Amino acid sequence: MPIFALGLNHQTAPIHLREKVSLMPERFGEALNALKRETGVEEAVLVSTCNRTELFLSGDERALNGSTAWLHRYFELNPGALDSFLYCHRDRDAIRHLYRVASGLDSMVLGEPQILGQVKKAHLEARQAGVLKTSLDRLFQSAFSVAKRVRTETNLGASPVSVAFSAVRLATRIFGALAGSNTLLVGAGETIELVARHLRDQGVRHLTIANRTLANARALADEFEARAVALADLDHVLPEADIVVACTASPVPVISKIAIQKALKARRRKPMLVLDLGVPRDIEPAVADLEDAYVYTVDDIGAMIEESMKSRRDAADQGEAIIDLQVEHFLAWLKLFDGQATIRALREQAERERDEQVQRARQALAAGRSPEEVLDLLAHGLTNKLLHAPTVALRDAAKRADMDLLRAAGRLFDLHDSENS
Repeated sequence: MPIFALGLNHQTAPIHLREKVSLMPERFGEALNALKRETGVEEAVLVSTCNRTELFLSGDERALNGSTAWLHRYFELNPGALDSFLYCHRDRDAIRHLYRVASGLDSMVLGEPQILGQVKKAHLEARQAGVLKTSLDRLFQSAFSVAKRVRTETNLGASPVSVAFSAVRLATRIFGALAGSNTLLVGAGETIELVARHLRDQGVRHLTIANRTLANARALADEFEARAVALADLDHVLPEADIVVACTASPVPVISKIAIQKALKARRRKPMLVLDLGVPRDIEPAVADLEDAYVYTVDDIGAMIEESMKSRRDAADQGEAIIDLQVEHFLAWLKLFDGQATIRALREQAERERDEQVQRARQALAAGRSPEEVLDLLAHGLTNKLLHAPTVALRDAAKRADMDLLRAAGRLFDLHDSENS
């Protein structure tokens, strides 16, 4: 059964489109069940992060086409709205793509480690939703092993380069020393935690963490000796902030243009650096129009960190070599798996037909027919049943002069004279 990777990412789609198809992990199961219900797809994994939304599928072309249409329906987009931004990889290319994604080789920040955890979460959600079977399960398990090899056998993760690291580095370029800066972090997830760590390394001590769930803000604030506030209190703390870093799971912006306008007025137009690391965006896009607010999105930061990637290029090349080898290993397993599935289906069909003919033979014996006659009927019945489908296919092949199929049948059924036909 073919394997497909269908999706879009930071290389093919701008942020305003990516945020329309972004999905939090807790909704993966609901989405996958909708996909299965509406398209008949039996096996799928959904990966959705700030920089990508992808479906990994095992199925035929109908499953692929149905999934493309489903993406538009599920995210309430006009038919065809995604077509020019979508990519579709099949079999070898799909396997390689997943391996590269899990290893961080397809990330905006080359080699960033967070993506592996996100792919593992996607795999777990698919399993819990009941849409994960042998082939995709094995593929994702192998992807985790490949990612581990890439990180341990190369220097891909040697230098700390991530969106969080790059955001803090940008702040140091603008402000110089950050120790005296007041910084407001909006959110309490993994990215914000990483930002907090990098800020602490820069000597930042005036740190406020705002989150919708105050308990989560407090837990993170305790670790970094910061102040915790509820998201509802943002208006009170925004005027204090020289730097605002936002990354939440909100489907709509949590900081409005009006809120920043009021904060800037209270600051007497003292500039404010606003780093929006969320997808969907957490800062209303119109904030960028304000004269004293300097707004950078995750795409802006991605463009800036390209210069930091040179030290990882060689390691990435080594990682690509590891991936190429492991792709071939998985393809070999997949061919064997598909062959075993075909053999199993053939044997199960033959056994069903055998049982059917044996049951008829027993009924004939019970009706008083002679054993010799029943054996003859059983033999003829089995022969006709087992050879009917191959006979029809071979007749059709003969009409089409399909010599490849005719020769294959000769080898399959050990017909020694077939080579001379």
